[in-house]
Amino acid sequence: MRYAVLFPGQGSQRVGMGADLFEARPDRLVDVSDRVLGWSLRQACLDGPEEELTATEHAQPALYALAYQLWMELSERVGYPPVAAAGHSLGEYTALAAAGAFSFETGLGLVDRRARAMADAVARVDSGMAALLGVSDDVARRVAADRRREGGRLWVANLNAPGQVVAAGALEDIGWLVGNARDLGIRRAIELDVAGAFHTPLMEPARSQLVTALARVGIHPLDFPVWANVTGRPMASGEVKELLSRQITAPVRFGETLRGMADAGIEAFVHVGPGDVTAGLARRAVRGSRVLVVSSIKEVEEVAGRLGRS
Repeated sequence: MRYAVLFPGQGSQRVGMGADLFEARPDRLVDVSDRVLGWSLRQACLDGPEEELTATEHAQPALYALAYQLWMELSERVGYPPVAAAGHSLGEYTALAAAGAFSFETGLGLVDRRARAMADAVARVDSGMAALLGVSDDVARRVAADRRREGGRLWVANLNAPGQVVAAGALEDIGWLVGNARDLGIRRAIELDVAGAFHTPLMEPARSQLVTALARVGIHPLDFPVWANVTGRPMASGEVKELLSRQITAPVRFGETLRGMADAGIEAFVHVGPGDVTAGLARRAVRGSRVLVVSSIKEVEEVAGRLGRS
């Protein structure tokens, strides 16, 4: 079966996640992760507290590590590779590690640096994000552009699925957007409980730090195509560093990615990692698509069986 794997981004974390993985694979999770991060991944995931796990500098490495290890469990049982992969924001790093662009350890170090840089950038300006429901991509872009022409700081940050867009910017502009949604042609705008305006120019300080970190990393040829958030198309090995550095300040074009995968002949989408967010996005972006979820070890065997072994 021609399947694609999808990896989640920040927001899928919850206290207690990965308990089965920590028990089954302490060698893969605890030893390497704690050495790279300098803090206990197991304690953060299993004990929290929630506000600590939700912090960008903890949530991103935790989600990367757990999603990657679930992928390892699945890939060992399926026995044949996907024909494509993608990740939502942070999840793009998991997808690249799964495809062999860099090792789990190298990827974890990059994610740790990215997360800390983003947390630093967030601290510089009061910013946030809002989910826009019942609005086209074009209308959302126009609203943000009009606000910027008036001196505001508002951008489209995620193009997730038809009628589901996320905007980000300064808190005063997010408040304006939520309060005037109907008049702007948006059915509803909901402010999100996030740290700041990810995937906007407000993350430029983080991008410059990430460029420095990426310069020290070697990128290997990809074992299977990884579709980029920035372009909505497969990336070449030589583009990885540039696209990862651009991703932090550019909108995530995930809906376009999913539709492109479907047009390329993908027969099933497999969400791999905590939660099921990318599964929901796949169902919405590609109506009638076959979508499977691996968010725990117990789901690995079932999904491997449904995919069929080589």
